[in-house]
Amino acid sequence: MHGRPTSHSTAGSLPFPSWRACTARSLLARWKSLPCVVFLLTTILVGPALSAGQSNNPARPNFVLCMADDQGWGDVGYYGKSPAITPNLDAMARSALRMDRFYAACPVCSPTRGSVMTGRHPNRFACFEWGHSLRPEEITVAEALHTAGYATGHFGKWHLGSVAADSDVSPGASGFDEWFSSPNFFDLNPLMSHRGKVVATKGEGSQVTMDAALDFIRQCVQRDRPFLAVIWFGSPHSPHHALPKDRKPYADLPERLQHYYGEITAIDREMGRLRRELRKLGVADHTLVWYTSDNGPQGPAGRNRPGSTGGLRDRKGTLYEGGIRVPAILEWPERLGRPRVSKFPASTLDIYPTLLDLAGVSLRDQVQPLDGISLVPYFDHDAPRPRPLPFWARIDRGRSMPSRKMLQEMQEAARSGRPYRWPNTPADRAERTKRVVERIEREGLVGHAVWLDWPYKLHRIRGRGATVRFELYHLDDDPAESHNLADAQPDRVARMRKELEAWQRSVVASLKGDDYKLDNN
Repeated sequence: MHGRPTSHSTAGSLPFPSWRACTARSLLARWKSLPCVVFLLTTILVGPALSAGQSNNPARPNFVLCMADDQGWGDVGYYGKSPAITPNLDAMARSALRMDRFYAACPVCSPTRGSVMTGRHPNRFACFEWGHSLRPEEITVAEALHTAGYATGHFGKWHLGSVAADSDVSPGASGFDEWFSSPNFFDLNPLMSHRGKVVATKGEGSQVTMDAALDFIRQCVQRDRPFLAVIWFGSPHSPHHALPKDRKPYADLPERLQHYYGEITAIDREMGRLRRELRKLGVADHTLVWYTSDNGPQGPAGRNRPGSTGGLRDRKGTLYEGGIRVPAILEWPERLGRPRVSKFPASTLDIYPTLLDLAGVSLRDQVQPLDGISLVPYFDHDAPRPRPLPFWARIDRGRSMPSRKMLQEMQEAARSGRPYRWPNTPADRAERTKRVVERIEREGLVGHAVWLDWPYKLHRIRGRGATVRFELYHLDDDPAESHNLADAQPDRVARMRKELEAWQRSVVASLKGDDYKLDNN
C-alpha cells in the first residue's frame, strides 16, 4: 500500500489567504488586524469577490498544475526525439492544446516554480537560483484563488522554502490549505511533510505524490468546491531510481538511462491515472490540466547522459533553448475540445494571470507588476505576443537542499522537542538580497539575460570584468541558435538591448522592495 496523507482536509472550511502575503510590510505596519488585510486583498484583486462556500460552476473551472523535474523538451513520445515512452502524455497532446513554444521562466527549478506561484520573474523577489525561496510579501496564485472560493493543495516537490509548519514560506504559509510536500526532489519511498509533520511513505515517488493529490481532489469534488491542485513531481531529477517495471521497456539501454526514462514512464502512468480519476469523478470536462517541466534536462550532454532537448542548444542551467524550452500541454475538454498545436511563445510566467483570468479574479488593480500575460485570448489561435518574454539568470549561487536529510533532521528535532533551523530564514533572505543588490550597483547588470521577441532572441551575456557581449538569433530559421546575427543587425540589437535593460532595471527596483511601497501616505 502506498503512503499518503491521512484522509482528511481543510477543504470544507478553508481560511482566508494568510495575512502576511496580502500587502506590503508598510501596509502591515499600519493595519495589523486580520480583517483589514483580508479586506484589502479582496478589494485589490477581486472584482467582485466570490463567497468561499459557493459551489462549482462553469464560470470557475478546476485547475491541476503538473510539473516534471528536469524533463527535456524532447523527452515526450509525441516529438519522437528520445526513447521516452509516454502514451498518456501523447494522448493528451493529440486531443488538447499542445504548446510547442513554451518556456520555463528560468533554466533551474526553484525560480521557475516561483514564476508559477506569482506570474513574476523570480529575480523580482530574490529567488535567483535553485534552493532559494519565495518572498513572503508575494501574492501567490493559491492566495489569489482563495478569494474566488477555491480549495488549494500542493503535492510533491516544493523547493521554494521550508516545509516546516512554522515557516513563513512553506506551502501552508503560501496559500495552500492541504500540502504533502518535499523540500526538493525525491525518488522511491520518500519522506514527505504533511502540513509540517514528517511522514514516511512506501512506493514510487510520482505515485506517492499522485495518491495524495487524488485524495484532495476527491474531497473537493465531494464538497462541491472548485480546486487548485499543484502536483510537482520529483522526477526525472538525478539520482535516478526507477521501479523494475518502469525500467523494463528500456532494457536495451545502459542502466542509468533505464532509470531516467523509467522515471518519465512513471510520471506518464500517474498522468493517466489522474485523467481517469477526473473522468470517474465527473469533473474532467470542467478541469484544466496543465503539464510542463521546470527546465531542460541536466547537462552537459554525453553518450550516457540522459535527457533530450530535441536538438535544441545546450541544457539545464543555460538560457539557450535547450535549457528553457519545455514540453507543455493544456487539456480542458469543455473549452479546448478541438486538438491544436500552438506556436504562440508562452512561459510559466503566464500560468498565474491565465488562471486568475479564468477564475474571474481581476488583475486590473494588481499592485505588484506581472511579467506574464493571460493566455486565454490565444487558446484558439496564434497571434503575435503583445510583449516579449524576459529571462535573467546567473546573478547568484544556488544552495543545496537534500530532501531526505533535511526531513530526517526535521523529524528528529520534532521528536526531541527542539527547533530545527531551515535555510532561507528571513535573515538569510535579507542578506542574500542585499549582497546581490550591492553587486549590481557595483558592477552593473550582471549575469546572462535574454529578450525573446519572437522570432528574434537577444542574449546579453556579462563576461569577466565589465565585458558584455550580445548574441542575436532568428528562432524560426535557426532553432539551434547556431548563427549569431548580432553583427549583421546592429539596429535590432540596439532596440532590443534598450528594452531588455529597461526591464532589468525594473526587476532591480522590485528586488529593492519598491513593489511593496505605498504610492501615497
